[in-house]
Amino acid sequence: MTETPAPRRNWLSRVMRRPPTIPVVRLHGVIAAEQRPGRLNIASVEPLLARAFAMKSAPVVAIVINSPGGSPVQSRLISKRIRDLADQHRKPVLVFVEDAAASGGYFIAVAGDEILVDPSSIVGSIGVIMATFGFVGALDKLGIERRVHTAGRNKSTLDPFLPEKAEDVDRIKRFELDIHQVFIDHVKAARGNRLKADDDTLFTGEWWTGLRGVELGLVDGIGDLHATLRQRFGPDVVLKTIAPKRPFFALPRLGFSAQGVVDDVSNSLEDRAWWARLGL
Repeated sequence: MTETPAPRRNWLSRVMRRPPTIPVVRLHGVIAAEQRPGRLNIASVEPLLARAFAMKSAPVVAIVINSPGGSPVQSRLISKRIRDLADQHRKPVLVFVEDAAASGGYFIAVAGDEILVDPSSIVGSIGVIMATFGFVGALDKLGIERRVHTAGRNKSTLDPFLPEKAEDVDRIKRFELDIHQVFIDHVKAARGNRLKADDDTLFTGEWWTGLRGVELGLVDGIGDLHATLRQRFGPDVVLKTIAPKRPFFALPRLGFSAQGVVDDVSNSLEDRAWWARLGL
């Protein structure tokens, strides 16, 4: 029987002992359909998820979430895509929450097989919100005449320059309740008997710390990305961040435009408003 040469045995041994590589997808920002940096949506997230789950040798896929929420549609699409890929590739998903997985951020988080949080993370906010302003009488004081023409009795709803109508509010409430029920059903289907409180506690729109989230069964435990993966897969585990690919010929933008400055400030204020709801 021919014996394998020593150099080859050593090489095979090193290959066999190679530490696992775990793909890490970071989902940070407000969830919205618009295509710009700092926004989470299915178009921007799906390519990252596809690359992560395509790593055949990876024992798990790690997803780090830091989001105050946003679009219910984009939240559902991202969450569903995570679950579809996990089932297709038969890979477990570990979700790690940093500052927040609130509202739509939590909707995405429950796609994980296990959710780990920091003790001070913010989780939950299982509800729906719509906010507007009212400027009744403002145009009259400024001497401005507003002209609006519609076809369809309900085409104009919650006009900020007109007194609020009860029928408009009722219609908006029905709309919100429909979306809220989708959220509730999604959480129940994903968390199942791990939930440890009744509907009147969990689904009011309230948010909690990570510690309280563990008690309520919204999340599974306390843990951070690096410590948890090293504990479970060894101290030499390799974490590979799956980041968006930059175009080869991409050049930095030189100079600035007035419109660009206005857009940047507007987007920054909008993002700030989302985070401010959580006190962050």
